[in-house]
Amino acid sequence: MLQELSVENLLLIERARLRLAPGLNVITGETGAGKTVLAHALDLLLGGRARSGIVRPGLAEAYVEGQFDLSGSLRERLGERLPADASEVILARRVGADGRTRAYVNGRGVTLAELRQLAGGVICFYGQHEHRRLTISAAQLELLDGMCGGDHASRLRACARAHADCARLRAGLEALQAMAHERERDLELLEYELAEIDAVHVDEREHAQLVASRERLRRLDALRAAAGAGAEALAPDSAEALGAVALLAAAAARLEALVGIDAALDALGERLRSLAIDAQDVAAGLRDFCEGISGAGSGGETAAGGMTLEAIEERLELIERLVRKHGGSVQAVADHAARSRARLEQLRGSEIELAKTSERLARAQAELDEHVDALRAARQAAAPRLARAVREQLASLAMGEASFEVALAQREPGPRGGDAVEFMISPNPGVPAGPVREIASGGELSRIMLALTTAGWRGSARGRRGSRAGERDAAAEGPASGSTLAFDELDAGIGGHTARAVGARLKELARHRQLLCITHLPQIASLAQRHFSIVKDTSASPTRASVVELGEPEVVSELVRMLGADAADGAARRHARDLRRAA
Repeated sequence: MLQELSVENLLLIERARLRLAPGLNVITGETGAGKTVLAHALDLLLGGRARSGIVRPGLAEAYVEGQFDLSGSLRERLGERLPADASEVILARRVGADGRTRAYVNGRGVTLAELRQLAGGVICFYGQHEHRRLTISAAQLELLDGMCGGDHASRLRACARAHADCARLRAGLEALQAMAHERERDLELLEYELAEIDAVHVDEREHAQLVASRERLRRLDALRAAAGAGAEALAPDSAEALGAVALLAAAAARLEALVGIDAALDALGERLRSLAIDAQDVAAGLRDFCEGISGAGSGGETAAGGMTLEAIEERLELIERLVRKHGGSVQAVADHAARSRARLEQLRGSEIELAKTSERLARAQAELDEHVDALRAARQAAAPRLARAVREQLASLAMGEASFEVALAQREPGPRGGDAVEFMISPNPGVPAGPVREIASGGELSRIMLALTTAGWRGSARGRRGSRAGERDAAAEGPASGSTLAFDELDAGIGGHTARAVGARLKELARHRQLLCITHLPQIASLAQRHFSIVKDTSASPTRASVVELGEPEVVSELVRMLGADAADGAARRHARDLRRAA
């Protein structure tokens, strides 16, 4: 039960605190006084979106708080989400002037999703145009599902899982089928490219060696000339010419003649002799190098591995063509080959995977069909009960001659099954029944919604009594039996005797649960256990609205105003008192 609703700095309302009673609570006021602000306050507590400009001009933030008693079924239903010693739940929402919001449960910051989850268990709010939801097939299906018992929520979840599995497998099958169409072309291309790469069989080390060998063979003349010049400088072929070897030997001989006289000179002489010997060896080596290189320009030269320059050029051309084709480096060629082999294996296994996926999809589709059939059976059993319950409620809402049926039709299976629901009504005898969305007027929609709401809650309550598991499932589908019901102008489009009938139904509902109703009809307002009025003060800057709880004399005066009479109208005042006495 909602014990107290507090609002601060929300549009016209600077500060308001409503202490609500069990049963029927009503809020009234002149058009534009601010009743819609209170409706938006309730929507904020339910995790609704904050409208732009909702904060009172010139202030930093608005604040809404609802204090709920956790007696009875609500304590049992919500207890696991709250501290063990909690006897109440306080929902709050702050809205900054910049549009940012923060949500709280019992003073602790929570996400909007957590706020919505908890608020859905303590209050059910029907906005000003909520009855228009009755024209939407999905909303009609949801109302019918509420009559299908405590196990229906588990059936819905199972169907949603099966539908998701089918969708996933169907998408996979379509991808495999598309792959199959391109399979032969891709197989041919991949096999050709891999054969080409495997035929060359190259790696980075060999490529580097081949490049080095090619460079050597291309420079043989320069190598021969350099080696010959070096050998001639060290040891000339001509007997008359002196080379470095002869000069070193002569210098060593001059020093050898004085061996034993000076140790330092002896050491230097030894080094000269070593240099002469080394120079002789180098000269011999250079001549051997020149002799090892065959005639320059003959084309028969070979690398260390025995390959000629022509063979190396041909080998490198094969390698470099693959490099240009597959990424710019030998490593890129290897990477492309690895990817191609993986893709080739995937394509070769696609036929097997296609068959397996088809089998899995067939099994998943069969499971989905079972869940669809189970949902349809439950709905077919519940549809007559809902129609009968709604007709009973309509009879008490001045629509006793109306017929009401719930029509079921098959459609393509979805997450909620394979049924389409259409509420059919004939407001007057002899008039063919038609869809509610086409036949019912605004006032009739309001009454049909109230009838469906009452019938649906009664049906859900019966379903929850079936088992504790059923109670948990039903909790996921609709409001708990102890939650507060809030209506914003449920009475739109009706008046007179019909308004009185709607009021009577609200009063009956209020015997079993708390109701909060924003109304403009005196027939409904007169039935309230507690009456609040919103008054707008245009002399303030900015305009300010205040909410006051009315005592009995003030209630009568408010009813006179709602009847459209002057405060001094004695007949209207007597009528207002009669309405209160009749309540």
